[in-house]
Amino acid sequence: MKKFFSIMAAAAVCATAFAQTSKAEEQKEDEGYKFTVVKELPITSVKNQNQAGTCWCYSGLGFIEAELLRMGKGTYDFSEMYLVANTYNDRAMAAIRTSGDVSFSQGGAFGDVIYGMKTFGLVPEECMRPGVMYGDTLSNHTELSALTDAMVEAIAKNDKLKKLQRSPEGKLMCIKAIEAVHAIYLGTMPEKFNYNGKEYTPKSFYESLGLNASDYVSITSYTHHPFYEQFVLEIQDNWRWGLSYNVPLDEMMQIFDNAIENGYPIAWGSDVSEQGFRMGTRKGFCVLPADAKTAASLQGSDMAHWTGMKSADIQNEAQKHPTPQRWVSQDERQAAYDNRETTDDHGMVIYGTAKDQMGNEYYMVKNSWGDYGDYHGMFFASKAFVRYKTMNILVHKDAIPDAIAAKLGIQKSTTNTKATKKGRK
Repeated sequence: MKKFFSIMAAAAVCATAFAQTSKAEEQKEDEGYKFTVVKELPITSVKNQNQAGTCWCYSGLGFIEAELLRMGKGTYDFSEMYLVANTYNDRAMAAIRTSGDVSFSQGGAFGDVIYGMKTFGLVPEECMRPGVMYGDTLSNHTELSALTDAMVEAIAKNDKLKKLQRSPEGKLMCIKAIEAVHAIYLGTMPEKFNYNGKEYTPKSFYESLGLNASDYVSITSYTHHPFYEQFVLEIQDNWRWGLSYNVPLDEMMQIFDNAIENGYPIAWGSDVSEQGFRMGTRKGFCVLPADAKTAASLQGSDMAHWTGMKSADIQNEAQKHPTPQRWVSQDERQAAYDNRETTDDHGMVIYGTAKDQMGNEYYMVKNSWGDYGDYHGMFFASKAFVRYKTMNILVHKDAIPDAIAAKLGIQKSTTNTKATKKGRK
């Protein structure tokens, strides 16, 4: 009998311990993602591209606005539609000149913003707002594209048009027609305007800001071109054939970290079709959960929890709370690009770093989908995801570590305005 009671007492203790463990695991599942900001750089307000494929311009100009904050130049809000209209017109001409081999679409690249501000200048948002021409406050380019896509295709792929008609001043009539449609839907591009009591042209306004277009470089990491050289990234929206510097994957990530640590924002081009992006951005996270193979190799106090779990189970847990992340190799990253699993989907701005309660590292991301989700238009992207799914980034050349810049042959600035606002730690 005494032995019986001893057994029952031991069982009760085990049951209590099991209940406490289960409760602890349940609490862990329910606590969600808890982020601690490590460093945050100043940015301008979140914008909303709405129904327009113009993330390249919203993110590119958001990056430039953050650069001006870094330089101590104050807060600016530039007109996206001014650069969009100019870029659409140029892209239409490129499609016609190449008989449609250059695609005509709403998309673009960070290079379009850098080229655009240097070539066309910049204007404040108040001079050319989205949606005004059709009684809205946000962009909707669906009807516009239905018209201009058809117009460009009718000219670019019409073999019967051996000689295109020109106006008396020598301009192609088809381009004048396309420009007119853009003006109807996007607004007339201002030749002059007043800002803070002074008259500017778009070019003089850009020049007054102290920006130098040649200071900004595109960085990527792929093995189908030599490292430490430039190449044309083979994506449709890189229609201006802009060059990117190619570096090894680990060095690309060093550029990310060096930029943020030294006060430089980053324009981030990424694939957003991955499940880790789709399932969490409204809740504030974007992750690349470990697969079963990675989980099996884990060490530490949480090893027992993850060992033996299937990849699908880890994915399911990642929707609730942090999990171990999968750190891809250079070859895995290349395979995803070659297989078209990594595609050129979306442009955003990275402006800080953070950690979750498990210790995973993240970048803070400003999006252009308006005030949505738990963090009002921004989210935290795990470094593992960024490592895998980054198409390219745009940074100031002074954001690149000295040793990497030397390998690339990049001469860093000697008179550059240093980051006057190092961000909050």
